[in-house]
Amino acid sequence: MDDYLRSDAPVIQVLDRAWDRSRLSVRTRFERLRTRAFLLVQCAVAAGVAWWFATDVVGHPSPFFAPIVAVICLGMSYGQRLRRVFEVAIGVAVGVFTADVFVHVAGSGPWQISAVVLVSMALATLLHGSAVIVTQSAVQGIVIAALVATPGQAFNRWTDALIGGGIALVAATVVPQAPLRRPRVAAAEAVRKIGELLRRAAASARDGDVPAAAEVLASARGTESLLRELGSAADEGLSVLTSSPFKRQHAEGVRKMVDLVEPLDRAMRSTRVLVRRVTIAVGRGEPLPPGYGELLLELAAATDVVGRALSENASPEVGRPAMLEVARATAALPRTSSLATETVLAQLRSTVVDLLQVTGLDVDQAIAALPPERPREA
Repeated sequence: MDDYLRSDAPVIQVLDRAWDRSRLSVRTRFERLRTRAFLLVQCAVAAGVAWWFATDVVGHPSPFFAPIVAVICLGMSYGQRLRRVFEVAIGVAVGVFTADVFVHVAGSGPWQISAVVLVSMALATLLHGSAVIVTQSAVQGIVIAALVATPGQAFNRWTDALIGGGIALVAATVVPQAPLRRPRVAAAEAVRKIGELLRRAAASARDGDVPAAAEVLASARGTESLLRELGSAADEGLSVLTSSPFKRQHAEGVRKMVDLVEPLDRAMRSTRVLVRRVTIAVGRGEPLPPGYGELLLELAAATDVVGRALSENASPEVGRPAMLEVARATAALPRTSSLATETVLAQLRSTVVDLLQVTGLDVDQAIAALPPERPREA
């Protein structure tokens, strides 16, 4: 066991340096800002409209709750907007009612605020409220008890909150095409990343380059953010379909991308394990037998076909023939007594199964597409 760990030492020594270089770049951060630009503008406009409506239409002198609730309900994503409006309204109602009663009976002060918080959170909990409802009830109760000393004025705050929520609901129906395209874009990016990792792993195995292999492994470990982005994009796409009646014609395409989330997640994780197996083989100085590197490149090429199909709004099924060719070719790869080689082969076949599911096969069909391996050499 000690020898095995020592043989992996070159990989471990360079992995930390590779990981540091894989952190988010400034360009990536600005790209994230660009993709959130509409949400930022939408929140800003909704806040201003909520304030205008509450002051000029309803006649409240200082309706600070209206823009606050509008921004909270819209949030920084398209997901769960309708639920947020409901939760904020319930939380505000509980907090406002509790605080208004205490201000009317006992006035405002430290112990009254403590009592308002306790009773508000208890009532929200009894209503089986979520964490948002419970927290909102306490926060709004504090604001009412501390800032609205005159009994009865608290009702205006609740009205302001409803105004903000209503403005947020109207704003939520105005959604650009971007969140509907985002699941497909995220899926295509994840597939392209799988192809890139396979290609770089094949190159490091061919050259016996330990630092390059460690770089690939570090990059593979950083793909978790891609999976989170894919899941988030799928959730947002479904939420847009729920909140915007003007986008229902995109429902079928969005749901197809949502169905890809689980198989793509498995394929990405299998690819990470495969890259790790290749990295260990390179770190131990054990070259892969002939044909392994070539098949990794063929699998990368087949994956690229799927990625292009997704980016061009086509079905990932077009990449299935090339993927099936790779599946059949795994049966011709030579077997050896090397544990490193055997684990690479096993993980390669597992990755092919997962990628076949991305093209639309179910798990039984994908497994059936793999012929038996060659007998192990003596």
